[in-house]
Amino acid sequence: MKKMVIAAFTVLAIILTSVPALADDGASVATAMVADVVIARPAGIVAIVLGTAAFIVALPFAALSGSVEPVVQTLVVEPFKFTFTRPVGDFSCWE
Repeated sequence: MKKMVIAAFTVLAIILTSVPALADDGASVATAMVADVVIARPAGIVAIVLGTAAFIVALPFAALSGSVEPVVQTLVVEPFKFTFTRPVGDFSCWE
């Protein structure tokens, strides 16, 4: 009887953990959207705040070297675009 229970649990574990290799039922898109809303967008807001603070600190040095535009682009504009202009769940342009 003990062997039968172990065999049944083994078969059940194999069935429950098996995933078809090429199945795409939209779950990956839904997962990407959830990850985007829960993780990436809040991280983007934090990046905007930290980037803006870093830009304020770097502004005198960037102004002296004439590189204000690339600094503001990297520290403020890119995080803003990532957070607010990208479609939800679309990470293709940021790979």
